[in-house]
Amino acid sequence: MPIELTSYYLNKTEPNKSCLLALRDIILKQDKRVTETRKYGMPCFCYKNKMFCYLWTDKKTAEPYLLFVEGNHLEHPLLEAGDRKRMKILRVDPTIDIDINTIQLLLNQSLDLYRNGLLKT
Repeated sequence: MPIELTSYYLNKTEPNKSCLLALRDIILKQDKRVTETRKYGMPCFCYKNKMFCYLWTDKKTAEPYLLFVEGNHLEHPLLEAGDRKRMKILRVDPTIDIDINTIQLLLNQSLDLYRNGLLKT
């Protein structure tokens, strides 16, 4: 992991640090073509060099969330669009066990947009 990414995770306090690192691990395990970089100061995950999700923390609650770049193509009751037209987020409570099944489902739906050719890579 590049030093700028390492510092992003290690500078977080618990329980957010562990939660974000666990989410990172889950994201990277979804497909061997998923890579990690840093954009806009936050960890960004790409599929074949195309951004598909970010990890960030809410400014008001300080809780982590997954931001799906093409969230407007995803439907799930836990996804929030807010004022965003294209993106949706999935909030993650760092004090409880991560719902791995839901996260994997959403990550794979997001990746399938590229894998199936709906979105170009």
